[in-house]
Amino acid sequence: IDILWQVFAVALALAGFQKEKARDSFVKSYDQAKLVKGVRRNLTMGLYWIRPWSYPPLDTKSHNYIVENLGFDEFRGDLPSGTDYLVLRDKLAERFQGNELQVSSFPELSFEAYDPTQIEGDKNEDEPADSPDPPPIPEIEVGSDSAYAIDNILEDGCFLNRAELERVLQRLRDKKNLILQGPPGTGKTWLATKLAFALLGCKDERRVRRFQFHPNLSYEDFVRGYRPQGEKGLTLVDGPFLEAVNKAKEEPDRDYAFVIEEINRGNPAQIFGEMLTLLEADKREQSEALTLAYSHTPDERVYIPRNMYVIGTMNVADRSLALFDLALRRRFAFVDLEPIFGDTWRDWVNRERGIDSGFLLTIADRLTALNEQIADDHNLGPHFRIGHSFVTPQSNASIDPIKWFKQVVETEIGPMLDEYWFDNAGEAEKAKRALLEDLR
Repeated sequence: IDILWQVFAVALALAGFQKEKARDSFVKSYDQAKLVKGVRRNLTMGLYWIRPWSYPPLDTKSHNYIVENLGFDEFRGDLPSGTDYLVLRDKLAERFQGNELQVSSFPELSFEAYDPTQIEGDKNEDEPADSPDPPPIPEIEVGSDSAYAIDNILEDGCFLNRAELERVLQRLRDKKNLILQGPPGTGKTWLATKLAFALLGCKDERRVRRFQFHPNLSYEDFVRGYRPQGEKGLTLVDGPFLEAVNKAKEEPDRDYAFVIEEINRGNPAQIFGEMLTLLEADKREQSEALTLAYSHTPDERVYIPRNMYVIGTMNVADRSLALFDLALRRRFAFVDLEPIFGDTWRDWVNRERGIDSGFLLTIADRLTALNEQIADDHNLGPHFRIGHSFVTPQSNASIDPIKWFKQVVETEIGPMLDEYWFDNAGEAEKAKRALLEDLR
């Protein structure tokens, strides 16, 4: 079901924007959905029903009509791949514009293929099962919580552009392990969860496990270790990561995600243990299974399945955090998140939170100037810049913009500046005054 949700979510995006990247995502999702048992040509019927002027139906009658009556003999045969399906779609649309065919749209094509003079008559008993009479185009509710894709991330308030999001999501699919790193307030945790949902194609909380590392976390806590079980004494118990791995193995055709917040707040190499090797994308096979430090049986072997993805977040400004082990670093793709105060941020906050664009421009200018000062400070640097999350309201309740911004500076940004310039209180006070001066 999730695979089908994903292909239709991407199909809606492609029909609306015609982006080349959306085209690539469609091909990948279509080819994956094509492999689902029982889908067959019904996949193209579903695409036709959700956007009848954008996608041709390839049920048996329509397919035969395209090949025999319209002369597209090169598309004879089984259900085409995603690439060939879009090529056929584009060729048909081009021919429609040139008035070369006796039909000028996909609905007309479907209508003619079913020969309206015979639709009410007896059915041919030899008619294949995937060739039903076309029902009325149903009303499809778009944007429900069940389906989730890059469009939803953008609508929810991500200020990266579509191309950047598609690149990040593709890196996650390829590497299977991804870390979002950046200064405080750049939306790392928020985006990690949204990427997990987009990867799954839906908001399925059951298949997204969240966890936070901390300095006292151990391998026994995270992977597997002995726990006291009352009168039973010590019992070998799987930790949250191994629990998630086992769940993913139970449903190999469905993706699972494990989100680790503050992944460098603990000691990742120690916490992962043997999982360090098993995390590699090319080790995601049963043949690569290893014996764990604590095993239930002498012959037990463990591996991480290919449908298990790990997303971590890392605050690069916290000096107290451990260095990220180079061996573990090689197993992750790293994506830098930057403070964003451009048009995308201003337009979204203005539209969704009702704050005047002119006031938002003032905030953007002042925080940009502050971030330049922080980046140029040899005791700080770019990692200590202030992120946009600090000045992106979490609700659309009516607020007084000036009062709201003053509170953010006084209770959130200000204390951070005091910490940054702990040995230069005058510099911190000067920076706070610059943020709040002559607001209107």
